[in-house]
Amino acid sequence: MKTTILSIVLLLFSATVFAQSNYSQETLDKIKEVENNITGNLVVNDARPNTILERMAKYKVKGLSIAVIQDYKIAWAKGYGWADEAEKRPVTPETLFEPGSISKTLNALGILKLAQDKKLDLYTDINTYLKSWKFPYDSLSKGKKITLAHLLSHTGGLSTHGFPGHNINGPTPTVFEVLDGKSPAVTPVVRSLFEPDLKFQYSGGGTTISQVILTDITGQAYDAWMYENVLKPIGMVNSTYAQPLSKDKRHLAASAYRPDGTPIAGKFHVYPEQAAAGLWMTPSDLCQYIIDMQLAQQGKTSKVLSPEMVKLHLTPYNNGPTAMGTFIANLDGARYFEHGAGNDGFCGQFYGSLEGGYGVAIFLNNENGRLLYEVIQSVAKAYNWKNFYREPQRKTSIPVSDNVIKTYEGLYLYDDSWAAVGKKDEEYHFFTGGTYAKMYYTSPTRFFNEEFQAVKEFIKDDKGNILGYTRTVGDKEYPLSKKIGDLDTLKLANPLFGEIGWYFFELKKYQESLAYFKRGVQLYPEDLNMAVNMAHLYLFNNDYKSALAIYKAHQKKMVRPDLSFEKLMQDDYTYFKDHNYDLKLFDKVFAELKVKKP
Repeated sequence: MKTTILSIVLLLFSATVFAQSNYSQETLDKIKEVENNITGNLVVNDARPNTILERMAKYKVKGLSIAVIQDYKIAWAKGYGWADEAEKRPVTPETLFEPGSISKTLNALGILKLAQDKKLDLYTDINTYLKSWKFPYDSLSKGKKITLAHLLSHTGGLSTHGFPGHNINGPTPTVFEVLDGKSPAVTPVVRSLFEPDLKFQYSGGGTTISQVILTDITGQAYDAWMYENVLKPIGMVNSTYAQPLSKDKRHLAASAYRPDGTPIAGKFHVYPEQAAAGLWMTPSDLCQYIIDMQLAQQGKTSKVLSPEMVKLHLTPYNNGPTAMGTFIANLDGARYFEHGAGNDGFCGQFYGSLEGGYGVAIFLNNENGRLLYEVIQSVAKAYNWKNFYREPQRKTSIPVSDNVIKTYEGLYLYDDSWAAVGKKDEEYHFFTGGTYAKMYYTSPTRFFNEEFQAVKEFIKDDKGNILGYTRTVGDKEYPLSKKIGDLDTLKLANPLFGEIGWYFFELKKYQESLAYFKRGVQLYPEDLNMAVNMAHLYLFNNDYKSALAIYKAHQKKMVRPDLSFEKLMQDDYTYFKDHNYDLKLFDKVFAELKVKKP
């Protein structure tokens, strides 16, 4: 009943936004077509397509904002749901989102403009331009120099994929502390993993180095220079790289929510890594960039870049998956430039066709990105994008009782990974790779998921005990995924114990979680990260004495050269606080050990 009431409220708000725009009847029909034809990769038992609002409720998405491009113009823009649920503030086309890595795309325009203005060369050693900080080359780069072309195309061989952001009320590191992995930064140092130009390796760390280069060359604050030289000229006048977002704009900002629908503490996180993750924007603003590039691709004059730089921005670098600032998708000859994004509590995606003048930008204030692609598919179908739309698979399932499924509960090992069958929110699920997937049965032992290709079938021994499940993709059968039996004899790679421990933790099965962390510590006693997790779980199981003994034994040790055990305790305290866990016993530990609370 609650979902139904929420849907009605959301419909009222979306209708209000809808009424504010004077669209033609043809456009109104297209909006309705997009809104009412949302499906996943799979349609089960001839289920009807969902509406956007129904799908938002399914994925616990509070707010969605979208703008659609047709014939090199914004055809329509609309908001759905809540920018902030507690404040009862609806999403409108003017609501600002902080979706993350699309920031890299506009950052690339800034670097390309500096190259265009002869302020730098894209193929010169980055240390030529770095003044306030220098990149410390080591033997892993094999004597080869990293260039801005490498940074923009993610071919520099650098570490640090992305950044988690920082509580707006807590300490925020400088960009230099981020690059060197120093407190209060929570990510490792940005350094070489292998030589540049060897292969693609996505690196938000590399993008952050380009941010320092831009400020060193221009002598201006990053957000100020980017607004005056890129955002404003291209038409993104409502967007800003300011971190944190200025107080006079916060009434326009969407608040961030986790995949389970709980709010991020402080409304949203702060990203000193502005170039990599810090751009606040609207879908309509982002469409101004898409259209500018599309027109430039057709020979018109870009508002920011020369034809030479536009080509670098929209052409794969060294035949890789990325150009300088965008990913390039070739769908049977139809080419698109695109970039996805994900910050804590936000995600987003844009696509622009390189021919034909159509595209979309869509943002959510939730980091579960599945809805993005479902809505984009609906847009592609409604507007007949060339070679883009993919019909969902259609399968039939049968009901299987919970009593039967309960016999399948447990953990399973396959290849170098693991999966689980468990229960969350009163429904059984299949879990692997961080994804909870609904199980659809074609027989009492055979099931499939929307999210994964393999059809799976449980195998039993002569006594009815579950041995594991088979995995079949098309006509190919993969090795049996074996059910875990005796934990006391279980041997796994170090990271897997942590993954399994946190899986049970999220289900609030604290005893099971503790058991896996304890086994991990038995096998890997030198792993202090495992030890601190075991201590945490003792607290969640109300065993203060055992937890305290572990904290005390390791308090003055280093987890790694750039991270102390105490700092790890503080980082984890922040995580539990942000996720609204009871911290009474943690407060007691911090007081007894005289550790400063973050």
